[in-house]
Amino acid sequence: MKIALPPLPYGYDALEPHISKATLETHHDKHHAAYVDKAKSLAPEAGMGSDSLEQIIAKTAGKDAQKALFNNAAQAWNHTFYWHSLSAKGGKPQGDVAKLIDKAFGDFDTFGKKFAEAAVGQFGSGWAWLVADGDTLKITTTSNADTPLAHKQVPLLTLDVWEHAYYIDYRNRRPDYAAAVVKNLLNWDFAGENLKRAKSGADSFVLAD
Repeated sequence: MKIALPPLPYGYDALEPHISKATLETHHDKHHAAYVDKAKSLAPEAGMGSDSLEQIIAKTAGKDAQKALFNNAAQAWNHTFYWHSLSAKGGKPQGDVAKLIDKAFGDFDTFGKKFAEAAVGQFGSGWAWLVADGDTLKITTTSNADTPLAHKQVPLLTLDVWEHAYYIDYRNRRPDYAAAVVKNLLNWDFAGENLKRAKSGADSFVLAD
């Protein structure tokens, strides 16, 4: 993925009433854009001006001297992945993803409960993730800008639990936000494509440049 602000993969009002147009305008056009702009300004100073976000994340993860660049590059990547993790279609997973969810969590309802609990339980700012780890699926969380890419895990879906992701619509009711997204907005087609590509050894995500 290039260091650039991609457009949303849907209209600003596409996720209403669960996530409002006002939230997407502020979240994408202000917060996400700021991470992209900062990463774009810092990367050349570190000799990484021509690198992709994935390359920058790999080179800077865990390095205190490159913490600012890691944080902004990872946040730029995480946000683009988050937009694609959402869809107005929502629903339930199909195919291999559904089978692996049943294997790992017992059934979809149990997964949904545990995923929402992980999102709500993440202390402070961060992310909840469904990841492929070897031949199984796991729910994990990361703080602030951290990302599964820095931990050799393949992300399938994510939920942003920074306050700017939900405060306009839900104020301090993070549980309501998490429940609404899990029930109505998770993009299972995207998760399925990520799993398929991961199994084939291709890129671990399906995003346009």
